[in-house]
Amino acid sequence: MAAAGNLLSTEMGAGKLHVLAVDDSHVDRKVIERLLKISSCKVTVVESGSRALQYLGLDGDKSSIGFDGVKVNLIMTDYSMPGMTGYELLKRIKESSVFREIPVVVMSSENILTRIDSCLEEGAEEFLLKPVKLSDVKRVTDFIMRGEGKNGTRSLKRSRSDDCTPSLTAAFTSVSHPRDLSSSPPPSIFHSKKSRSSID
Repeated sequence: MAAAGNLLSTEMGAGKLHVLAVDDSHVDRKVIERLLKISSCKVTVVESGSRALQYLGLDGDKSSIGFDGVKVNLIMTDYSMPGMTGYELLKRIKESSVFREIPVVVMSSENILTRIDSCLEEGAEEFLLKPVKLSDVKRVTDFIMRGEGKNGTRSLKRSRSDDCTPSLTAAFTSVSHPRDLSSSPPPSIFHSKKSRSSID
């Protein structure tokens, strides 16, 4: 676990997030890759949950890259994928002693409350509705950069596990929306949070 923290600190110190983007749609992979690169992130894209596990060295295959060769600060995954869903990938990552502190963002074109809740309860940092916009990506990456720079990803996760919504919402308020967010929130991120808070 300490090794994961050191790895994150080293990579974050370089000033560039390395994001692993997982999506079975070629078009969606290209879109998220472009948005992340515009946001000055290093991006690795894979087409499935099993390929993501292989890349991270969590598939049990000795020929995988393994932890020593992987420096990932954020994982963004589609929810609906054949073979392994984004939710199943999230669970595998959170069960890993090495990678569980890495923030995971789940994306979906379907606004299904039970999916949103199950992902946030399993430890997802955020649930974004597609189409993901540049402003969504910038808010998430800025939040992670700020959280890592101050206290490290581990403390960021602790605050999220206490309540899945306020810390990210508060961070977003100061990032790129000086206007009053309560009057007209961007639908892609805040819609899922509004739905979630209504049942808490």
